Amino acid sequence: MRLGFLGCGTIASAVVRGLAGKGRQITVSERSAIHSSSLAEMFDDVTAASNQSVIDASDVVFLGLMAETAEGILSSLAFREDQQVVSFMAGADLDQVASWAAPARAAAVMMPFPGIARGGSPIMALGDVKLLGRIFEPENRVFALQDGAELKAYLSAQAVLSPAARLVGDAADWLGQRVSDPAQGEAFLRMLVSTSLQASGCSELIGALNTPGGFNQRLRLHMEEAGMREDLASGLSELEG
Repeated sequence: MRLGFLGCGTIASAVVRGLAGKGRQITVSERSAIHSSSLAEMFDDVTAASNQSVIDASDVVFLGLMAETAEGILSSLAFREDQQVVSFMAGADLDQVASWAAPARAAAVMMPFPGIARGGSPIMALGDVKLLGRIFEPENRVFALQDGAELKAYLSAQAVLSPAARLVGDAADWLGQRVSDPAQGEAFLRMLVSTSLQASGCSELIGALNTPGGFNQRLRLHMEEAGMREDLASGLSELEG
């Protein structure tokens, strides 16, 4: 399967890094020269080329463009009927992608995260999830969504990552002022949170950490009484619109 990438920004570059070196031919757009040239130098199976050359060389074309500029860029390019197109653009649905990339098939909209470069990353996907599974699994996990409304809800909810990182970071700063090795303290908290959530569902983990009078219960109740849950719910609803 020959893979092409139109637009080679941070997210598209992470996707390429996760796919390179696994026996596929990958062609990346020269539009983001810093990223594309670096990837071409790093991996023998990655080549940088013009936008049309990317399309000509590929069976599956990934669109890592800005939604507001995509139509203008794609209108000057020629796709083939035997091609499939996958979009990273949150602001464009499958119907829009289909009109821009005709006669190619608009196969899916997917939302990857930077961790896809290393594997073990979740992928939100709407459309042909079997195609995406063949490309990205088992190194990552594709989460199939039903429709555009569900995609929007997932996009809103995933924004919890930044405040969660802020919460752990602030706890690490607090800890760092009280211990001899602040970097070790942060590494401990990051590992604690990530492995605990990976191993258990949220409700189960809260239950396991709900020892009456214990540190975890006391801090959680303190933050809940301060309005943490209500603030989170209102913020997510505002994102969803």
